[in-house]
Amino acid sequence: MASIRQPKESTPVLVFLLLLSFTDLCVASRKLSSLYQPPPTILTYHRGALLEGNIPISVLWYGKFSPSQRSIITDFLLSLTPPHRPTTFAIITPTVSKWWRTVDYYVQKAGKRKTHVLLTNQVLDEGYSMGRLLRRSDVSELARRLGVMAGGVALVLTAADVAVEGFCSAACGMHGSVAAGSARSVYIWVGDSLSQCPGQCAWPFHEPAYGQQGQPLGAPNGDVGLDGMVINLATLLAGSVTNPYGGGFFQGDRDAPVEVAAGCPGVYGKGAYPGYAGKLRVDVKTKASYNVEGEKGRKYLVPALLDPISNSCLPMV
Repeated sequence: MASIRQPKESTPVLVFLLLLSFTDLCVASRKLSSLYQPPPTILTYHRGALLEGNIPISVLWYGKFSPSQRSIITDFLLSLTPPHRPTTFAIITPTVSKWWRTVDYYVQKAGKRKTHVLLTNQVLDEGYSMGRLLRRSDVSELARRLGVMAGGVALVLTAADVAVEGFCSAACGMHGSVAAGSARSVYIWVGDSLSQCPGQCAWPFHEPAYGQQGQPLGAPNGDVGLDGMVINLATLLAGSVTNPYGGGFFQGDRDAPVEVAAGCPGVYGKGAYPGYAGKLRVDVKTKASYNVEGEKGRKYLVPALLDPISNSCLPMV
């Protein structure tokens, strides 16, 4: 049987990483719990493998998601490395692809190939094939069933009525790797927190569960749960690419690593401080807040990444 190492806990923060270590499973997870921001962090490359070149992503929609909800996520993924060349407008406008360039910088700094994210297939599991209460091992099993091309990512997304072990109490999502014989595959899980813990996993679009209270921001796509999922997905996808198997870029303990998108908790715009996401753009029609634009005119809020040059937080606006 695989041995389980108990996760180490630290002072709760807006973005807090837990790592469960199995003999065949390495999991980093993201949680929003209170409003404390640690100082900027220097990430060290530990000479392990990274995801590089073409990165095919397969998506499993576990539970019921509407077509409009699914398009929020898929449009985000398609915005990371769009095939077209940037226009003059795109050059001066903060975009999802500009945000992703920092991830690419880490990848290329390690001597790896520039990434190209590909959305390869999507599977609907609206019948809850493993029930509405999942263990973490069930999540990895769902990822195995989905199947992943070499160098790709299995993305498991659970609906608002699905409870996952540790969801809300310990994490808003996780990324990890699963051994299958001599091969290893990477997966990400993110849950829709709307009906379970939006104050923990959908801040700043909902009042925080802990700490200083403030007026929540408008969700850029009009869906607090899905817009919160985008934040968590962005965090975990950046970590998956730059630290897929536990030997990539991170700081601190390998069993509780601080990764590229987790070193600036709660920072989305310039001037951010505990309880304040920072100065953001506001849609004149919807009054929703965002910091990047994507394909099809989409607007999103993504976390600041650690700048590998200045070792400081790099918000998009």
